[in-house]
Amino acid sequence: MVEVLATYPHRWAVPRPVWQQLFQGARDEIGILAYAGLFLAEDMGIMRALAERARGGVRVRILLGDPDGACVAERGSDEGVGESMAAKIRNALVHYRALGEVDGVEIRLHDTVLYNSIYRADDDLLINPHAYGIAASHAPVLHLRCAEDGDMASTYLESFERVWAAASPVG
Repeated sequence: MVEVLATYPHRWAVPRPVWQQLFQGARDEIGILAYAGLFLAEDMGIMRALAERARGGVRVRILLGDPDGACVAERGSDEGVGESMAAKIRNALVHYRALGEVDGVEIRLHDTVLYNSIYRADDDLLINPHAYGIAASHAPVLHLRCAEDGDMASTYLESFERVWAAASPVG
């Protein structure tokens, strides 16, 4: 059984305290799967929370799109933003660089089609389903809690693991 905690009409409509509580409350694992995740990388409060949780023994895994990958180029084209999608990822990587030096933080690049972005802290997930031609920030968000194997949340967690396994570490 999955628990739907909240729904938001757009990612930009998720209140900042929800993001903070999600990451600050993690005890075991944080996972971020996005193309750029720039809105998080630019938020120093979130970046501090990720570093603090990692220093506290929480595993932090961040998956960003490969800025030179075919899927990022296609997504940029689909959204009508062209090369700016890859530029956003490069910008995010600059922000994440210091975080990548913290023990317990791993950052990888993927070249997969993202049907959704996933933001995880233990059993709580913010899922940002993508819609063709629409920027992720304008797509809705579901706040889910994983209650048992085989539920909706565990499907997203399995998807995260598949992308992680195929991704390349940031050098």
